[in-house]
Amino acid sequence: MLIADIRELAIPDVKVVRFKRFLDNRGYFTEQFRKSDLIDSNEVGFLKGESFVQANESFSHKGTFRGLHFQWNPYMGKLVRPLTGSLIDFALDIRIGSPYLGKIIAYEIPNKRTDEYAEWIWVPPGFAHGILLTEDSLIEYFCTGEYSPDCEAGISPLADDIDWSICDKRLKKIFDRIVPGTKLITDKDRNGYSVSSWLEGNDSGQFIYNK
Repeated sequence: MLIADIRELAIPDVKVVRFKRFLDNRGYFTEQFRKSDLIDSNEVGFLKGESFVQANESFSHKGTFRGLHFQWNPYMGKLVRPLTGSLIDFALDIRIGSPYLGKIIAYEIPNKRTDEYAEWIWVPPGFAHGILLTEDSLIEYFCTGEYSPDCEAGISPLADDIDWSICDKRLKKIFDRIVPGTKLITDKDRNGYSVSSWLEGNDSGQFIYNK
């Protein structure tokens, strides 16, 4: 796996890992995951010691929103990328004591087969995670925890107390154009917690900011 670049986003704990594709007249070849390069490498220190125990795949039609989801017991960090199509990834900080508590950021990842690189986005535990699909898209997730339906919850992406102040303004405009009116969102996601109602509950203490 040839890592080309690692980027911190506006909330530094959320990272983007760009890796190389090798193109020729047949198409391309890439290693999207190699343990020694991604998990055991000092270059990618934020993943050191992580173990990916579950892989998920989802197909979504254009205009779908999934999220904003999070889980504890076990905690679940996610590496996410589009296999086909294009996604906008959203990460909302729910860590008590974080300087970014209640703030959301967004990052767009298209998958163009002619590009010389592809990207993962890493969303660690302590964030409510969501994706907006701007094309029919196939998405892959590597997860550090197995799914636990008794210890999961979600913030509504339409909650009026989400702080969008550090979010990419162009991506927020796309969100505003699509998500409020889309039918491609579950009632469970649309009617999730507000930030304040989640923080008022006892389970919010599962996520504490560690400097």
